[in-house]
Amino acid sequence: MKPIVVLSTLITMIVLSLPTIIILLFSKEPIEESVSEPINMEENLEAESAVMVNVERSATSEVESIPLEQYVASVVASEMPADFELEALKAQALAARTYIVQYLLATGSVDPEQTITDTVQHQVYRNDVELKELWGSDYHWKMEKITEAVRTTAGQILTYDQSPITPVFFSTSNGKTENAEDYWENALPYLVSVDSPWDLESPKYLDQKSIPTAELEQELGINLTEPINEPPMTYTDSHRVQTVELGGHTFTGREVRETFDLQSTDFEIEQKNDHIIFTTRGFGHGVGMSQYGANGMAQEGKSYQDIVTHYYRGVEISTIDEINSPYLAKK
Repeated sequence: MKPIVVLSTLITMIVLSLPTIIILLFSKEPIEESVSEPINMEENLEAESAVMVNVERSATSEVESIPLEQYVASVVASEMPADFELEALKAQALAARTYIVQYLLATGSVDPEQTITDTVQHQVYRNDVELKELWGSDYHWKMEKITEAVRTTAGQILTYDQSPITPVFFSTSNGKTENAEDYWENALPYLVSVDSPWDLESPKYLDQKSIPTAELEQELGINLTEPINEPPMTYTDSHRVQTVELGGHTFTGREVRETFDLQSTDFEIEQKNDHIIFTTRGFGHGVGMSQYGANGMAQEGKSYQDIVTHYYRGVEISTIDEINSPYLAKK
């Protein structure tokens, strides 16, 4: 009797399974399909935010009120290429978050009317609509990657002596970063020159700019009676131009860079006929974290903690909750 019962059970199971087998055999659709839902940055990051940031849009003068972590993601998306390594994006997230926290504290931003710009005067910011227009079909994977970098570091900031630092950053060094006092007026213990050899691979490492001699004379208010040939220069610790003598006048490297919109203060000058040729190394002021250097470190397997502690010397990674401020306390 037992074999008959087993056989009967098998036949019943086969009959019951036939509809499913037929559907699987003849369906043109895949058995299992993964559909990626569009990422919603606001839903992903609003819960992580302790405060709101008021951004005045330069194009419209309107103010957008954005949750802190969403603001950080937008800044990272605007300031660093999304195809950089994840650990580099995390380092950038810490810099962006630290900057806005320090700004809010320094400006006494318990005042809800306090705003920040969306330009390099503070930090470049593009909202979600603008990023979708900018990235097009790449929006999903880029924003997903940046959101991960921000979410996994949520609330983390860089501090020195228990206070948020000034986390300046720039694109590409000349192989070293610059001491803060060699570009600005004041020294800061965590903004000192460090090696950054990864930058030599940056596409922005080397540049040349040609300027008519007459334009240089006019802009600097000088008269070149003799052709420029290896003008006297002094240099900073990172081999950027500290001062240069032109036409009997002495200028700082920063003055020359900003006057002629050069990529950096590491420049050489050569005169060819009626033009002055500037050859520059690096891109940016050179102080703080090099973005291409950060990416190079990440490519070598370094973590975001390794990156920020290399470029900002002596800092600690703290949390916003550790800052004694009612405005920054979690709601």
